[in-house]
Amino acid sequence: MPIAITREVSRAIAACELTHLARAPIDVGRACAQHAAYRAALAQLGCEVRCLPEEPELADSVFVEDAAVVLDELCVLMRPGAASRRPEVDSVARALAGLRPLARLAGPGTMDGGDVLVLGRDVHVGLSTRSTRAGIDELARLLAPHGYRVHATEVHGCLHLKSAACALGEDTVLVNPAWLDPRTLGDRPVIEVDPAEPFAANALRVGPGVIHAAAFPRTRARLEAAGFAVVPVPADELAKAEGGVTCCSLI
Repeated sequence: MPIAITREVSRAIAACELTHLARAPIDVGRACAQHAAYRAALAQLGCEVRCLPEEPELADSVFVEDAAVVLDELCVLMRPGAASRRPEVDSVARALAGLRPLARLAGPGTMDGGDVLVLGRDVHVGLSTRSTRAGIDELARLLAPHGYRVHATEVHGCLHLKSAACALGEDTVLVNPAWLDPRTLGDRPVIEVDPAEPFAANALRVGPGVIHAAAFPRTRARLEAAGFAVVPVPADELAKAEGGVTCCSLI
């Protein structure tokens, strides 16, 4: 049974870091309810869901994906690009201890887990406001002994690489081509988001299904037409903090 590590929504989420979105009021109670629905979807797809307690002083801490990258051989603890988020990493490290050997980015480079897209032995890392070339070079050194190829990947107009592209399986990728040139991910089948839903490229493949934000029915129809079993979840309140469905768990 896969394990999904999550964390309760912080009561301080309204003070989250923002890069591409204007600040809007966030209803904490509604965000918590949406996060509960998300955890239920993970359980529905066969995960053992482990939920870490709230971090009331760490506004972005519900987005546990940014603290680590999980591979078959090891977990790499990140050095987030926003300094305010670096205290999130130690508690995630404790949750991962015993599940995989741990490595850690030491710096001075930075990286958010949301910028890391694993496609087989290829690891694409978005060059973003949060992840730097120095961080990518350090990750490449850590992963080289395990046979991974690390690629710096240009993204435009979005926070993270996984805002623009997510894996739907071993090969197929869901992409917003306005934010990422799909050719940079290699010769793989691509499903493009509906142009009216630019944020719809964020999707989480778990076992037999794909968790996807309910706000994007047009792109969901494209996924279902391609044969994917989509589990829609409400996520619009968390999206005000620039979060997506991949951000809220480590599988």
